[in-house]
Amino acid sequence: MAGRINDEDVKAVRDAVPIDAVVSEYLQLRNAGGGNLKGLCPFHDEKSPSFQVSPSKGLFHCFGCQEGGDTLTFVMKVDHLTFSEAVERLAAKAGITLRYEEGGYNPSHQRGERIRLVEAHKAAAEFYTAQLESPEAEIGRKFLAERGFDQAAAAHFGVGYSPAGWDHLTRFLRGKGFTDKELTLSGLSQEGRRGPIDRFRGRLMWPIRDIGGEVVGFGARKLRDDDNGPKYLNTPETPIYKKSQVLYGIDLAKKEIAKSSRAVVVEGYTDVMACHLAGVPTAIATCGTAFGGDHIKILRRLLMDNGSARVIFTFDGDAAGQKAALRAFEDDQKFAAETYIAVAPDGMDPCDLRLAKGDSAVTDLVEPRTPLFEFALRQIVARYDLETPAGRAAALDEAAPVVARIKNSGAQHEVAVQLAGMLGILDTQFVVKRVAQLARWARDRGGKGPAPGRGPQAVTQAAPTAPSGPALNLRNPVYATERELLKLALQRPDLVSPAFDAYGVDEFTAAPYAAVRQAVMEAGGAEFGAQDPQEYLVRVRDAAPDDAVRAMVTELAVEAIMRRTVDEVYAGEQLVMVRRRAVERRIAEIQGSLARLVYGDPSQVAAVQNELLVLQKYDRDLQHRGVDALYG
Repeated sequence: MAGRINDEDVKAVRDAVPIDAVVSEYLQLRNAGGGNLKGLCPFHDEKSPSFQVSPSKGLFHCFGCQEGGDTLTFVMKVDHLTFSEAVERLAAKAGITLRYEEGGYNPSHQRGERIRLVEAHKAAAEFYTAQLESPEAEIGRKFLAERGFDQAAAAHFGVGYSPAGWDHLTRFLRGKGFTDKELTLSGLSQEGRRGPIDRFRGRLMWPIRDIGGEVVGFGARKLRDDDNGPKYLNTPETPIYKKSQVLYGIDLAKKEIAKSSRAVVVEGYTDVMACHLAGVPTAIATCGTAFGGDHIKILRRLLMDNGSARVIFTFDGDAAGQKAALRAFEDDQKFAAETYIAVAPDGMDPCDLRLAKGDSAVTDLVEPRTPLFEFALRQIVARYDLETPAGRAAALDEAAPVVARIKNSGAQHEVAVQLAGMLGILDTQFVVKRVAQLARWARDRGGKGPAPGRGPQAVTQAAPTAPSGPALNLRNPVYATERELLKLALQRPDLVSPAFDAYGVDEFTAAPYAAVRQAVMEAGGAEFGAQDPQEYLVRVRDAAPDDAVRAMVTELAVEAIMRRTVDEVYAGEQLVMVRRRAVERRIAEIQGSLARLVYGDPSQVAAVQNELLVLQKYDRDLQHRGVDALYG
């Protein structure tokens, strides 16, 4: 049974380690007034800081999620430690030797699992570092030297070497008192035919530290041709190592990131080294996985999400690098910081660039120039043939939702104008309106924007959501007439223009038809279709807010019109029927209002009665004069 830590020692640990010093290892703290500090809460996502620390009281509290406590509570929650593990970690920082009650202290049995695994990694890092000086490691030292890294650089980053034998590290750690179970659980060893063997053998080793500076895993680089393993081999998922939650170099970069409100995301361990040595101490890298949401959470707490914060991604210029950049853009809007991309000339990574052109080339590379969204748009647009109307429409269909995700409305408008220029669409306002429509829909959904290539399921407030499912029941004469008029507007706009363009979206009672009417309006109306029928249909499909409405446009554009002889007379009949039904609905509404106003304000009653008389006269005109009544 584990011994209980002496109460006096627990108090000594609390007093010895200031809470602000501990918390600031995980997030940036700023003055909150009254002697308190504030930052973005590490326990829940938030846009403005509600997490406060009181150094004088040794306490923290989040007014957003209500988490709170002292220094030990914070360490327990942020790193998922037990009480004893938290005390032990802080005691190690403060240089306090802990006393255990209930019969002495046996480190092999009484320290928590996480602490034991961290200690095993610390010992392994020291072992690997020492091995880098061995004759066998000459190949590793040569690899580093060829990339511009001397002995001091290797020592600064803790680079080491794993011997090529089967169990050098395993035997070393056993001698330190670690059990075989602990070694396999840590990922440092793996099961062999006759027991545990080293996971990493004959490789150059980079220690991966968490934001608190503790080694939690390793990245291992292949050095020999007879090594049949992958080029880079990382620690597997363990109780202390989750690759989606660690950033290589974050322990060295965190203070500069917080100080400068800037982070540079590179692709590999040597790129991090090259950037730091070249004077870019804010460089970090992911560890064998794509940059994702958990990495963003780490950076957001350091950047504090102020308006001047910058995140610069560097990717290779090849197809894989472009794909990585687009993947990073998927999470772009989780940052309040502005995001940029840097691609070196000739596709060189920062390590190669430093070798070829020196430190100044690296510092120049990571100066913010190309916004990530602009890079993403150019990658999207490049996939389409912009010489054809269909190609421009398809490119806009995929690119518009990307622009709609930009939070700042002014920047969104500006980028929409840029997008129109990229696509060669002269009607800039058409693109701006399309983007604004998608942005409105995203806000209505609580900020969850459309995925690229997909529009919203809703149109405007005047046009309700278009339901998915089977086609409308055409036996309803109202729907049938609306459908027929829309077919005419798409197939023979010359027959219904300009009267059709004066029809409101609410004159179409079926939600999908209202959505199509909206799309026609945004495409320039039937009047435009009469002038350029081919471009007109492309525009209408492009203006459709989602795949369902887009499919409806296509369906109506190809479905046969119900009359064999399609002429102005037939078109006029459909126009009049749709308008008359809209007028009749409004008359019924007004008659209902009059019934409710029997005992109301006489002037209000008179106004409603006057509107009723006007509508009734208009209805009679439509009945007797037909389409001529639409023009006055």
